[in-house]
Amino acid sequence: MQFVQVTLLFLVTLLAGLFLATRVAVLIIEHRHPPVGEFATVNGTKLHFVYDRAGPDADLPPVVFLHGASGNLVDQMLPFRDKLSGRADLLFVDRPGHGWSERGPETNAWPDGQADTVAALMDELGIDEAIVVGHSFGGAIAVSFALNHPDRAAGMLLLAPVSHPWPGGVDWYYELTPKPVIGHLFSETLVLPFGLMRLKPGTDAVFSPNEPPEDYVRRTGVALVLRPFHFRANAADVDNLYDYVTRTAPRYTEIATPSVVITGDSDTIVLPRVHSLGLQRDLQDVELLWVKNLGHKPDYVATDLAVAALEKLSGKPRDLQAMAHGLEERIAGDRNGPVERSLGHVEAEPASSDT
Repeated sequence: MQFVQVTLLFLVTLLAGLFLATRVAVLIIEHRHPPVGEFATVNGTKLHFVYDRAGPDADLPPVVFLHGASGNLVDQMLPFRDKLSGRADLLFVDRPGHGWSERGPETNAWPDGQADTVAALMDELGIDEAIVVGHSFGGAIAVSFALNHPDRAAGMLLLAPVSHPWPGGVDWYYELTPKPVIGHLFSETLVLPFGLMRLKPGTDAVFSPNEPPEDYVRRTGVALVLRPFHFRANAADVDNLYDYVTRTAPRYTEIATPSVVITGDSDTIVLPRVHSLGLQRDLQDVELLWVKNLGHKPDYVATDLAVAALEKLSGKPRDLQAMAHGLEERIAGDRNGPVERSLGHVEAEPASSDT
């Protein structure tokens, strides 16, 4: 009996220590990665976003960027902001429950709910129509946006998107974390200390076989996802995704929005033969760019190709297949070349008051 009591006391003390350590680490992470944009409350959700207005020589329609799982808006700002500055209105959004955005209503746990919230933010900012760029999980939201708000979608650029039911499941922690008691305890105690050790190898796996940019983990604030509330929102997103795409994919044939899909044959995170080929099959107006030796991060490794795709979606003549072939040659000739460019410039700005 005494052994049981001692063991329970040890476990309680250990969990209390991990809880306190997590609280302290969250404060440090948030201090290092503060908000960089503005806040607005739409659809019952306080969203963090960066909105760059177009310059006088703009030649592209507005563009909305949706980051993937475990990310935040900076992940898309770094490769695209400088390249597109002045050419279009650029909207980068922390998806509900991610980065510095609050979770909002329960509908935001599903891609169509998040698409509705993004549409509400566009209304708030006066954006009538935009090309929607979705990376990975953001691809499912972009497709939902085109499906449910077709009059607002001028085009879709899907980067290594997830869109269809896939074989197998998701990692165990995505299923554990949404559970009411044990999942909450797990996210409040164990996730952050163990997650910090996995940030670098996890990033390497996402980029593989390509190399991540130098200082990627620090510059993009990936550690924000280890905060308990953010980790729970991210896990719920991923845990719900399979059921969502299973019931939604049969409707993709309704989508007439002009679309470009950029995918790599070496992507081991989102299976391109399931998702990207599925979109090529199901969408009415789509061009697939299948790039050899490209992993899960075309937003960084194929940035110029993605910008050209935006130009083509806006009506400019671009030979995307030839550009994709040229990218393959560069990757084959120098595997590090495409990702050693500058990550761009992101300044932390004082957050505006909620509007």
